[in-house]
Amino acid sequence: VHTEGLILMMDAWHGLGLYSRPFIESFEETPMLVAVLTYMGYGILTIFGYLRDFLRDWKIERCHIAREREEQRDFVPLYQDFENFYTRNLYMRIRDSWNRPICSVPGAKMDLVERVSPDYNWTFDYTGKVVEGVINMGSYNYLGFAENTGYCADASAEVTMKYGVGVASTRQEMGNLDRHEEMEELVAKFLGVESAMAFGMGFATNSMNIPALTGKGCLILSDELNHASLVLGARLSGSTIRVFKHNNMQSLEKMLRDAIVHGQPRTHRPWKKILILVEGIYSMEGSIVRLPEVIALKKRYRAYLYLDEAHSIGALGPGGRGVVDYFGLDPRDVDVMMGTFTKSFGAAGGYIGGRKELMEYLRSHSHSAVYAASMSPPVVEQIIASMKCIMGEDGTTLGRDRVQQLAENTLYFRRKLTEMGFIIYGNNDSPVVPMMLYMPAKIGAFGREMLKRNIGVVVVGFPATPIIESRARFCISAAHTKDMLDTVTIPPMLGTKWLPFSHQRHKQRTLMVLCPSIFFFHSIASSS
Repeated sequence: VHTEGLILMMDAWHGLGLYSRPFIESFEETPMLVAVLTYMGYGILTIFGYLRDFLRDWKIERCHIAREREEQRDFVPLYQDFENFYTRNLYMRIRDSWNRPICSVPGAKMDLVERVSPDYNWTFDYTGKVVEGVINMGSYNYLGFAENTGYCADASAEVTMKYGVGVASTRQEMGNLDRHEEMEELVAKFLGVESAMAFGMGFATNSMNIPALTGKGCLILSDELNHASLVLGARLSGSTIRVFKHNNMQSLEKMLRDAIVHGQPRTHRPWKKILILVEGIYSMEGSIVRLPEVIALKKRYRAYLYLDEAHSIGALGPGGRGVVDYFGLDPRDVDVMMGTFTKSFGAAGGYIGGRKELMEYLRSHSHSAVYAASMSPPVVEQIIASMKCIMGEDGTTLGRDRVQQLAENTLYFRRKLTEMGFIIYGNNDSPVVPMMLYMPAKIGAFGREMLKRNIGVVVVGFPATPIIESRARFCISAAHTKDMLDTVTIPPMLGTKWLPFSHQRHKQRTLMVLCPSIFFFHSIASSS
């Protein structure tokens, strides 16, 4: 594309007013050779798995734990056969890569309890030793509020002495504290909405509130990569569910048109309501929702929008107010704003924000609001203190500095990995950085070797990801220093010598792509 042509396209794009900045995301298809080798790897593991099961049946296998108990041989299986097989023969090989016990604050650095397995990861023995000073690249501690010193920790400790740890009641009965009221008012102010309400569990905020919003005769349009809590909530609602391609506005618009034209199956009556479910940042892909386009479509077709900002709140936008702030949009254009306190705020629980009438409805109809126990007072105070810090109401610029530092760390780390030739997914501004591993043998090997170098990472494989898209997921924090990020990205640490990776086949450049009535930036690969 010639420079002049690109400038003209940019002028036209800015004129639409949907975006105020380039929107660049990277998703490189799995190379054919890598895909073939990955399938071969799983095939070999499956063959050896059946061989090991045969040896277990004949009591030749040294590890006897995986054998079925004699007294249960006539029982109907509790699990599906393939799930059981996969757990025994594939997951157990790399089980030591997960659930590692932490014995310190999981901040930028952490301490781990050393453990060994005498029986191929079926059980673990603890040696009593502590692995100290592990660089934490796995926790979604985006703004660094996972700490036991400072303003937030002191405030939580003070509240604990006054209120105790638990309330032992629901909000509807005797569990509604003044701190809960203050927190919800602060959340509404932070989001820029009329009202908000909080829940003790982020997962339940989705799974228990969506059924209160939709039901039989309603249609839910869900992104194919939505979190399990959104999927569960949609299923529990009894609504009809249709899935559109990830972040694909053409796919979403087609489903909206079909829903309006054809209505409900068989009867063809109009849908009672249409609800679009999207996330701010997709936690396994590192991508950011194309919110301006989603809002434009929901207005055009008169649908409702449910936005899950679990990973984006605090982590995006100049004020840390999430993806709405990131795009400079009006919060009132989002019907239901959901988020969690477990990530950027270093606390627990979730929230929903929106119109006052919506909050009053949920207070009496949401299972999570009516039946769940109240949030713990020190957790509530951690939320209040960290949110005030982000908003600058603590009298300092610490919160603003953390938001800025996170953005700088994210761009720096992504650029370093890209320059080294690794295939990474997601948006340039997303602090969730998936680095592709692909092959099953690399999942455990990468996690173990990084831990040997005092770096803690999260590795992810099938079924959490597509079978040929295993990856390591780095989560960037404002608490990470440049030295920490440099330590992680030097070639010996990332294993470029001892563990070869699939590198990029293409160099990326930013081009403009024209869609029906919408311009948006898209990162495409061009031949080197």
